[in-house]
Amino acid sequence: MNNNLLVILGSQFGDEGKGKFVDLLSKDFDYIVRYQGGDNAGHTIQFENKTFKLRLIPSGIFDKTNKVVIANGVVLNPETLIEEIKYLNENQVSTENLFVSDKCHIIFDYHIEMDKLLEEIKKHEKVGTTNKGIGPCYSDKVARFGVRVCDLFDLERLTKKIELSLEIKNVLFEKYNKKTFDVNEVAKKYYELGQQIKPYVLNTVALLNHAHSKNQRILFEGAQGIMLDIDYGTYPYVTSSNVVGLLSSGTGISINKFQNILGVVKAYSTRVGEGPFVSEIEDVELASQIREKGHEYGTVTKRPRRIGWLDLFLLKYVIDVSGINQIAITLIDVLSCLKSIKICVGYKKNDKLLTYMPSNIEELKLCEPVFEELEGWGIEVSDITRYEELPVNLKKYLNYIETFLNAKVKYVSVGPDRKQTIIKD
Repeated sequence: MNNNLLVILGSQFGDEGKGKFVDLLSKDFDYIVRYQGGDNAGHTIQFENKTFKLRLIPSGIFDKTNKVVIANGVVLNPETLIEEIKYLNENQVSTENLFVSDKCHIIFDYHIEMDKLLEEIKKHEKVGTTNKGIGPCYSDKVARFGVRVCDLFDLERLTKKIELSLEIKNVLFEKYNKKTFDVNEVAKKYYELGQQIKPYVLNTVALLNHAHSKNQRILFEGAQGIMLDIDYGTYPYVTSSNVVGLLSSGTGISINKFQNILGVVKAYSTRVGEGPFVSEIEDVELASQIREKGHEYGTVTKRPRRIGWLDLFLLKYVIDVSGINQIAITLIDVLSCLKSIKICVGYKKNDKLLTYMPSNIEELKLCEPVFEELEGWGIEVSDITRYEELPVNLKKYLNYIETFLNAKVKYVSVGPDRKQTIIKD
């Protein structure tokens, strides 16, 4: 197994605690790479009684020995990037080790307004996006209307590209009585933003391949979760990028080099926004209890997350499509207050057990969960530091997960701090 490359993926609907493990493991790597998504995916890192919340810059920025890369698969809002750089610097965190791909596509103000408009047009069919312009930016990329970081530094070229994009978008904005955009004003604003981020910009494809050729260690950080992947998730209630597929195309590292993949799994399930959620807890009081103890509110949106039981049927599918070969369990401490814990082990439709994850969203909405119930452990575990000291029923819970998924649980997180992590041999 190639131990020089490690991928950390969210295995459910996002918000699994990936940032903690990137932060925890970053000391063992030379490069930390964010390769997809945009500033719609927040991650929270807590250590030494300090809490940091980021949306774009990888969690590895807190280790001065790391080189931190925003790779070409990311869609970049330069205003967010500048805000985060300022936020980190004001908190005595250096950003001298940050590198931004010159191939990243740029999120403009008109993408954000288009995001809002599309949600309005969809009405009751809306996806529940974060209105950060992610989808419209990826749409422009695929339609070949996109503007990349490398285009920001030539005002004439930038103006022409924006003019082409707005020729279509302004027609729609006008039709729906929305504000239209002036080409020259937009170009001037983003040219000036480009000058501010220019010191961080380079060809990260060359940078990463050179690093790999020198046997330097690289950690890749995914955003969102695999069930929000635009191909493998609960389409259309998904994000606008591939969580798995952009590993290679979003970095320039060939796909055959990725062999070591850590899936971060929340000990229960959560979901933000619309979309089917088979293992969702119907008991409002119980769901609220878990939400409050787990602080289950969106890092970016502050929206309350929907709460469900751990879904092993879903995770089995996730492992099949992602190649995850080791697991980190997070927020296990949140379940300490429960006398019994349910685990979803299958889906049924019309009383018939399914052997596959439905592709059709209407079929998925008709699915009912099949639960197994295990005894809770009933004691707080946040101060435990060794696997052997964990309660017997908690170890049974973890063993059940390993056996069902046929994947090794390598890490058990018993609290938000990096020190509250147990390595399971």
